[in-house]
Amino acid sequence: MIIQTDYRIPSAFPGYTLLLRNKCDNAGSPRSQRNTVLFVHGATYGSSDTFDYQMSGRSWMDHLAAQQFDVWCLDLLGYGQSDRPAEMDQPAAANAPIVTTAHAIQEVNHAVAFIFDQRQVGKLDLIGYSWGTAICGGYAGQYPDNVDRLVLSGALWIEGMAPAGAPQQSLGAYRTVDAESMLRRWSTALTKDELDRIVSEDARSNWCRQTISCDPTSAQTGLLRAPTGVMQDFMHYRESGADWYDPSLIVAPVQIVVGELDQETTPAQGQQLFSRLIAAKTKQFTVIGQGTHSLLLENNRHQLYRVVDAFLHGQAAD
Repeated sequence: MIIQTDYRIPSAFPGYTLLLRNKCDNAGSPRSQRNTVLFVHGATYGSSDTFDYQMSGRSWMDHLAAQQFDVWCLDLLGYGQSDRPAEMDQPAAANAPIVTTAHAIQEVNHAVAFIFDQRQVGKLDLIGYSWGTAICGGYAGQYPDNVDRLVLSGALWIEGMAPAGAPQQSLGAYRTVDAESMLRRWSTALTKDELDRIVSEDARSNWCRQTISCDPTSAQTGLLRAPTGVMQDFMHYRESGADWYDPSLIVAPVQIVVGELDQETTPAQGQQLFSRLIAAKTKQFTVIGQGTHSLLLENNRHQLYRVVDAFLHGQAAD
């Protein structure tokens, strides 16, 4: 039986706490003897609404826990079931962007230290999605001794992207999305029929509705708020041409996996990053057909699972 335990750990911003969730099959070997995995989410939606969102009765976390992994996920400050800082209860324009990549790496470090203390282990596997790949990639470069294997699902990389050439807009502390904009983002470059073959309309709508509900103010506003630190970082790295993080510092084995129809973290971006992983012990790059940026919530998510399963077990994927 899979057991869920939710912990509250300190944020890198004093006075706030984060959700750190664990899932583990209660049968089998002691948890300290199992491979430990930590999921880190993207720029808009928390880990508890992506990696632990149940489709057909099972989430990606459930899938790994059933294979005797000790599975964890972190909601960063302002996301999912973690605290919303005071800046998010004020008009967005009243404050500067919050929760940058550097801040997120600090929070991942807090989570890793907590897990190490709980399980008496010294290494874990990291799985990052979208912006989470920059967080996990940066973390793996800064703390190489802590990372056994690194999975980058929808690898964010903006090398060679032309600068916008315009003054940076004032972002404010957070942005908002509604169900309509979430669905529109999912369908980028696809007709409705094409998207329906990838994931049903009901599945899309149900996920949007549940994900918005994690925001404490959503019952009144119908909106999900998300911090804008990641957008500030994107604008900075695009305009400056600097790297978001240094892939050459990563020494752990790396698996990059991306959907062929991903318009946000494209296969071409993943290939650029792959070429920069010059110190990784091993590296693999996989493109999954008929998958968008939201592949982990789509019909072909099981192909994603199989690729990642094989990598975490040290095996070649079919």
